[in-house]
Amino acid sequence: MDAAGYVVTTGRRPGPQELSLAAWFARRLCAPLVPRENLSLKALEEKYGARGVLVVAQRRASFYTGGVEVFFHPSMAKLRIAEIKTGKTDQMVKAMDLRPGEEVLDCTLGLGVDAIVASFVVGPAGRVVGVESSPVLAALVEHGLGYYCDRLPREVLEAMRRIEVICGDHLSYLKGLPAESFDVVYFDPMFREPLHRSPAIGPLRALANDAPLARQAVEEAVRVARRRVVMKERRGSREFARLGFTCVQGGKSSPVAYGVIEK
Repeated sequence: MDAAGYVVTTGRRPGPQELSLAAWFARRLCAPLVPRENLSLKALEEKYGARGVLVVAQRRASFYTGGVEVFFHPSMAKLRIAEIKTGKTDQMVKAMDLRPGEEVLDCTLGLGVDAIVASFVVGPAGRVVGVESSPVLAALVEHGLGYYCDRLPREVLEAMRRIEVICGDHLSYLKGLPAESFDVVYFDPMFREPLHRSPAIGPLRALANDAPLARQAVEEAVRVARRRVVMKERRGSREFARLGFTCVQGGKSSPVAYGVIEK
């Protein structure tokens, strides 16, 4: 989804820091930076004919569209990393067979939770690159990964800061990479059949690319990966068979599973 039709603004009483960050978002999205003028978000949308508004306030940057708010928050990554540290199995990490020092390409970055977990596991000697096709999501997550610091453990912050964000189409990006550029290539596309029990994903659907994953993207991923291509999908999804994932892993009680192509 492109950023056409969006506007960027601030809270009602912005300081220099909010104004500077709002200008950064406006440049990044090629969207107009408009004064708040004490207007409601709905009034702003109507005044400028906008489909959505990115608001830079004192506490955080959020995107609003159709009454839905989307913002960066690493809470689930923090919880998963804490569980990994206690010895619990993270099913994504297990499916990737991820090791310290490895390089991971996350082709569907979204809000960055999986990328943060992967970055923690591969450590400072490793590398995680996240590709996101939505300019708004890419900008929100790039800023959040670089600057969010609200009472997070040091290892989570360090994992966040190491992630590289690419705004673009993952198929085009894959095509431009040499063979065996990354140890693991990962996909977490929007599920064909949504998990209605997942409230965290609902707002994300307002921005995320909901196109089905292309078979060509998987073929390119196999070329680019040194070891594995992994895809997250709803358990029992026909997408695994359609895209050539004959090996499917995951916790028995989990509603999601991971398809694995091992080279």
